[in-house]
Amino acid sequence: MSEQQDINVARAAKLDTATLSDALDKHGIAGQCYRIKARGEGFATAGRAYTLLYGPASNPPGTVGDYIDDVPPGSILVLDNGGRDNATVWGDILTEIAHRRGIAGTVIDGVCRDVALCRQLGYPVFSKDHWMRTGKDRVQVEATNVVVNIGDARVQPGDILRGDADGVVVIPREHEAAVLDTAEQIEHAENAIREAVRGGMRLDEARRQFRYHQLQTKGA
Repeated sequence: MSEQQDINVARAAKLDTATLSDALDKHGIAGQCYRIKARGEGFATAGRAYTLLYGPASNPPGTVGDYIDDVPPGSILVLDNGGRDNATVWGDILTEIAHRRGIAGTVIDGVCRDVALCRQLGYPVFSKDHWMRTGKDRVQVEATNVVVNIGDARVQPGDILRGDADGVVVIPREHEAAVLDTAEQIEHAENAIREAVRGGMRLDEARRQFRYHQLQTKGA
């Protein structure tokens, strides 16, 4: 991975998901992960995707989670369980190992369990919900580091993910520089608008002056 790409992860970490979402809209990219939310107060993360695709268990069933030792530190685990809410693919053993190995977080299109430990350790997990029923003998890993779907957003291995209290966004690798540039411009404009309004300017005037709507509109 290049130094510039490492810098881009750090840039993403400084921006909130709402600002990044607006920048994605500006570029016509559907990178917002629908209904994927933090499982703990204050959870936030940024990193590059290490993806896993799940499917229904075969007979005999395959494994649900024996990949963890191969995941590079700093990665975000991205688990596509097809949105299933009746079987989990993440629990306390994986949380403990991921936390110890310096993995940046886990994002799941589906549900997790054992949320008490991830909250205790401060290990950020984002999913559609949490429930206790195991995925063992119900689902299995079908493929690793392939294109997956998380909350209707396409995720490729190496894409940047950013998660915070508002949810998770995906920034495709091939567009990350442009999206981050736009997001930083939006953040700068929002800060300038706040300062102008505090100084007595009308909000509509401040938004016009700092071209706020153009920054968020595709093609503008």
